[in-house]
Amino acid sequence: MKEPISDHIIRSAGTLFYREGIRAVGIDRIIEEANVAKATLYRHFPSKDHLVAAYLKDRHERVIRSLHEVLDATERPRDRIKLIFERLHEKADSPEFRGCAFALAVAEHGDSERVVAVAQTHKKSVGDIFRAIVSKTDVKTDQMAAHLSLLYEGALATVAVGRDPQAVLIARDCALLAFDAAVSSTQLLKA
Repeated sequence: MKEPISDHIIRSAGTLFYREGIRAVGIDRIIEEANVAKATLYRHFPSKDHLVAAYLKDRHERVIRSLHEVLDATERPRDRIKLIFERLHEKADSPEFRGCAFALAVAEHGDSERVVAVAQTHKKSVGDIFRAIVSKTDVKTDQMAAHLSLLYEGALATVAVGRDPQAVLIARDCALLAFDAAVSSTQLLKA
């Protein structure tokens, strides 16, 4: 089945946006890369801002789907946390990895309410996944989920700047230490 033209444009633009930066990639370059007419692009996306938001929504769906695959892969909360960071490490250990697409987009396009809203929705969704994992324990859910989210985000930022994917494994170890300490503390309080 042939890919819908809007998906093709998003995929082409998204590759360019992530690799080269949103501001660095003009509409003409996207048209060339996607091999579509300017009128076709604008029929699907009235402005570059709309296209950037669509790219981020598409990326959001893919990232969240990937995180849900982790939830389906194992039952134990600790194993889920470990696997989330290990999958992030696999992605970060690639020469194409530039860090968090949402943070990059806001850094470049933070004046766009549309772009900021998609990025905020994404960050909230990632936090919700950590919240769902932690809710299966007796640990204070909101606080631990906030800690895990911050470690996840910090790993993304550190790899983007330092170009060392090992930062994700360090964040994983910190996340597991924090989780284990919270579980132990909760168990002591119950005893």
